[in-house]
Formats: sequence, C-alpha cells, structure tokens
Amino acid sequence: MIVDCDTCAVRGSACRECVVSVVLGGPVDLQLGICEQRAIDVLSDAGLVPRLRLVPVRDQQRRSA
Repeated sequence: MIVDCDTCAVRGSACRECVVSVVLGGPVDLQLGICEQRAIDVLSDAGLVPRLRLVPVRDQQRRSA
C-alpha cells in the first residue's frame, strides 16, 4: 500500500485522526507492506493508535460517480 498524503481526498479534515499524523508527525509519502498494515490494524484494534484514514482521490471520484 502506498500512502501519499498529497493524494488523500480527506487531507486536512482527517489528518488529526489518522495514524500517519500520530506516528510520523504529519503528511508523508510512504509505502506500507502487509506486515506494517497488520501491525497498524492490531495497534488500532487495541486503541493504541487511530486507524489509517487515507482515502485516495481516485477512490473518492469513483464513489461520487
């Protein structure tokens, strides 16, 4: 999974509630492998970090079509 905050449809409004901002301190461009995705899921299920709130612009455009 590629996390590119510049292409997130909810950037700004959801940054504060996103694990990327909590763990890394702000918008970034990074790649998460399956192990990292699972680790984030485990941590968020335990209430230790918020979920990844990434909504790629292309997904947002598909939903509104």
